[in-house]
Amino acid sequence: MHISEGVLSAPVLITGAVLSLAGLTLGLRKIKNEDIPKVAVLSSAFFVASLIHIPIGPTSAHLVLNGLVGMLLGWAAFPSIFVGLVLQALLFQFGGLTTLGVNTFAMAMPGVLSYYAFRGMLRKGKNLAFAGGFLGGALALIIAAVFISIALIETEKSFIGVAGTLLAMHLPIAVIEGIITGFVVIYLKKVKPEALA
Repeated sequence: MHISEGVLSAPVLITGAVLSLAGLTLGLRKIKNEDIPKVAVLSSAFFVASLIHIPIGPTSAHLVLNGLVGMLLGWAAFPSIFVGLVLQALLFQFGGLTTLGVNTFAMAMPGVLSYYAFRGMLRKGKNLAFAGGFLGGALALIIAAVFISIALIETEKSFIGVAGTLLAMHLPIAVIEGIITGFVVIYLKKVKPEALA
């Protein structure tokens, strides 16, 4: 769900850049040296999950895993997702360089919100951990779609139809993403529980 170059207005691009810069600053301050491999692995997972695209007007639908990244990294999701987006923009022309701020904020902030809303559930029993993973993964994707839709509508009111289609297309993907995130959380509880601590 990237917004392409040349679609958004300057005020929306500037707002997205400022918000992302704030998130990146907080995220970089939160990363400890021992966390760098975890940030890199999750950035890679975000990068790979986002490679299969279904075009929707000036944007696209795909798995994002921003909820998983956010729940495991907190504010460090901003630099993790930013790196993935930069590589996608440079290597595959997904999104773009001018839209990096909006795309980074739209993907990373819902992950951070999932961290605060559902992280506590990940440390509970198996069923609650799966539910927390499912909710965090699914809602982060839906909130990201809402943020992208807001950016489109704030640029041009005629994008309201595209925004509605974008939201509708991401509802089934959100369910799939929630299930994947839930199972990843259960797997981590078994093999690397300290990742959820």
